[in-house]
Amino acid sequence: MNRSAKRGDKTKKEQVEVDTDSEDEELTSEDTTWIQWFCGLRGNEFFVEVDPEYIQDDFNLTGLRSMVPNYDFALDMILDAETDEALTEDQQESIESAAEMLYGLIHARYILTNRGLSSMVEKYNAMEFGRCPRVYCQGQAVLPVGQSDIPRMNTVKLFCPRCEDIYYPKYTRHNQVDGAYFGTTFPHLLLQMYPELIPPKPQLSYVPRIYGFKIHKSARARGLAQSNAPPQQTTTIAGNNGGTPGAGSVVKK
Repeated sequence: MNRSAKRGDKTKKEQVEVDTDSEDEELTSEDTTWIQWFCGLRGNEFFVEVDPEYIQDDFNLTGLRSMVPNYDFALDMILDAETDEALTEDQQESIESAAEMLYGLIHARYILTNRGLSSMVEKYNAMEFGRCPRVYCQGQAVLPVGQSDIPRMNTVKLFCPRCEDIYYPKYTRHNQVDGAYFGTTFPHLLLQMYPELIPPKPQLSYVPRIYGFKIHKSARARGLAQSNAPPQQTTTIAGNNGGTPGAGSVVKK
C-alpha cells in the first residue's frame, strides 16, 4: 500500500527542484516506518513502538479481525507491506483509520508483555505521561489507563499510583486517544511487575476550614442535605371576598 499520500510526500516535479539538504530530509522521511511515523504524531506520545515481530505473530492478533474493518489492508499498512491495488481516496482514508485502530488494540496487548512493560517503564521514569494534579501527591508520575477494554467507549485517563485515582490528561491532544489502546490492566500489572516503583501513600489530606477552624462533619452533612432539599412550593387560597389577590392565606407544602 502506498504511504506517500498519508505522509505528505512531494511530487516528482517538486523533488527535482529541492536542494541537496532537502533531498536528504526526504530520504529520512521515506525511511521512517509506519509505526515510527504513528508514534511520532502529536498526541500519540503515550504510545510505544510495537515490535514488528510481535505483530507478525498471528497468535498475538487473535480476535482482532472481527473488531477492525479492512483488517488485511490495515495490517499491511502497519507493516509497510506494499500493494499494487488501486484505492480511491475514501478507501485510503478508511484504511488509514482502521490501521490506527488496529495498532491501538495491538498496542494494548503488547504493553502487557515483558518488552512492552519495559518500554513503558522508561516513559514512566522520564515523566512522559505527566504528573498527578493532586497537591498532596507532590508531582507523582502517572500511568495511562483505560476505563474499558472495548474501543470507542472512553478516552484514556491517567492513574496515580500514590492516591490510586484517575484523572484527565493535562493536554487536550491526549483527550482524543481511546482508552482501550492502553486497557484496564496495564498500570496495575506494571506496578506488580516492578514493585520498586510503587510510591508510599500520601500522609496528608486537605481539611476544610473557616477562619482557621475545622468544619464539623455534622455541619457539612447538614449543608449538603439543605442543598439537596427540593424548593418549597406555595399555594394561595382565595378568601370570601371574591378571590381578591392577596386576600387569601398561604399554605407551605
